[in-house]
Amino acid sequence: MFMTRKGEWLEFADFPAWSGQTVESLLKETWGAPKKWLHHLRMEKGVKVNGKNAPLQTVLQKTDRLQLWLYKPEISDVQPTYQPLDILWEDEHLLVINKQADIDVHPTSSNQTGTLANVVAFYLQSDGIFTKVRHIHRLDRDTSGAILFAKHALSAAMLDRMLEKRQIKRTYLAIVHGIMKTMSGTINAPIGRDRHHPTRRRVSKTGDKAITHYRVLETFKSSNTSLVELTLDTGRTHQIRVHMSYIGHPLAGDVLYGGSADEYKRQALHAAQLTFSHPFTNETITCIAPCSDGIVPFP
Repeated sequence: MFMTRKGEWLEFADFPAWSGQTVESLLKETWGAPKKWLHHLRMEKGVKVNGKNAPLQTVLQKTDRLQLWLYKPEISDVQPTYQPLDILWEDEHLLVINKQADIDVHPTSSNQTGTLANVVAFYLQSDGIFTKVRHIHRLDRDTSGAILFAKHALSAAMLDRMLEKRQIKRTYLAIVHGIMKTMSGTINAPIGRDRHHPTRRRVSKTGDKAITHYRVLETFKSSNTSLVELTLDTGRTHQIRVHMSYIGHPLAGDVLYGGSADEYKRQALHAAQLTFSHPFTNETITCIAPCSDGIVPFP
């Protein structure tokens, strides 16, 4: 399959698998397009076949060229801000960025600037894309590493569904306090809000299901710390930080959950790897994100 962006439109060609399918079937059944998005596409005449406006019931042939209005300009309250980006992977549909620590993923107010979303907005607009900024998952302000963005609403819906089905694998590295004696394990403990603190979370019987898998990669007796690899089955707020503190090994530098900041200027947590199948081509994409400030070492 070939994909070429032409202004606000994206053209697909040489895709034998769609032969005999209607445009609607391709979008709805194969690519999982949301009904609301399909409705807007229909009303806005956002489909062309071989350069001509076409209804969703058009039957596609092997040699057809399908154009979709995927980059329709959208109103956004995210103000573009220039800052260099460390891009790990990019195509017409998605963008994987190696996030630095000490930067929020998105604004909490309409006039906030300097977040990663502001920077991504500038980057997309400089390439002629004026869609909303859509992050697929989040990282805490002081967590560094790989984070995934969608460039248009259809890829966002597809990636959101993949994340929900745990088809996007995120691997983290962390430095935790203490020499861990159990070299691997699973923490299955629900997480809820801490009623005594506005931002902190805690393990709670009434909380949401949360499962974290860990593997000890290395121990450092001189600093009484361990390097741990972690993967998640769920994506609760502060999940790794809460779970590691719960088993008595808080993240180094994470003062909110019992860690010491004597030698670390931030929590020692880094999203080191992101692996998923491309939503359109099904190719396996693996992005490895170096830790730019060196707080979390790569094994």
